Amino acid sequence: MSERSTTIPQRLFDIVNVVVLLLFGIIMAYPFLNLLALSLNDGADAARGGIYIFPREFSLDAYKLLLQNDKLLEGFGWSVLRVAVGTVTCLFVTGLLAYIVSIRHFSGRKFMRILFLVTMYFNGGLIPIYLLMVNLKLTDSFHVYWIPSLISAYYMLLMSSYISELPDALFESARIDGASEMKIYLSLVIPMSLPVFAAVSIYSAVGHWNAWFDVVLYNSSGHFDTLQVYLRRLLLEVEASQQIMDQQLIFQKFKSMTPLTLRAATTIFVTVPILLVYPFLQKYFIGGLTIGSVKG
Repeated sequence: MSERSTTIPQRLFDIVNVVVLLLFGIIMAYPFLNLLALSLNDGADAARGGIYIFPREFSLDAYKLLLQNDKLLEGFGWSVLRVAVGTVTCLFVTGLLAYIVSIRHFSGRKFMRILFLVTMYFNGGLIPIYLLMVNLKLTDSFHVYWIPSLISAYYMLLMSSYISELPDALFESARIDGASEMKIYLSLVIPMSLPVFAAVSIYSAVGHWNAWFDVVLYNSSGHFDTLQVYLRRLLLEVEASQQIMDQQLIFQKFKSMTPLTLRAATTIFVTVPILLVYPFLQKYFIGGLTIGSVKG
């Protein structure tokens, strides 16, 4: 009797958990499905509203317009290169900083933690940062995408929290054997800290992939425009065409689309690459969220 009374509440709890998680999943998936349906629907018909998760009048005009842009592939290449270079360099340099502030016999580690922690809440402002980039001659170059993001105080705190939990005896034995700090970082810290490195790589990659403001600000020549900038520019053109109806050429070009459908298509176009990568790193991402929450 007692066993039965304990299993019934457990089953009810499991059922409630499944129902709640299913509802939560539907709530999270609905906006994306709605955008997908809008992007696959005719623009004039979508303006009437009433589209939820299935397109009413199927149309690929929004995606055709995106792919007709000659600069699209070039911008996609710059975006991928930015994600690759920016993520790898950020992981290496920030991870090295995290290891330095985790060395127990390093007397300046607390000062360095506080120093970088202050930068999370205070900065010089937009104009001083822009003048700094100009003086460093980083404007109108690809290097402005990854050099300013080499070190992140937030990522450093996450990684140092994980590294500080690693057994210090391994590092001491390596030092006794004559290994340098850089060799310890490359041979021991990185292999043993892959979960936190993978979690931080997701944060960094998504940040680089979605970035567009620094592209507009620092690359006025347009030679290094990324995918997001081209999509934003195209979206602004479509919105302008809706306001200037007397320009027949523009109207004929965009008559089968509205800013609503193109905005949905651009969102899907930018989001899908991240969604394809995320499942492979999901377990590391979840582990990264709980770093430092449990001690001992």
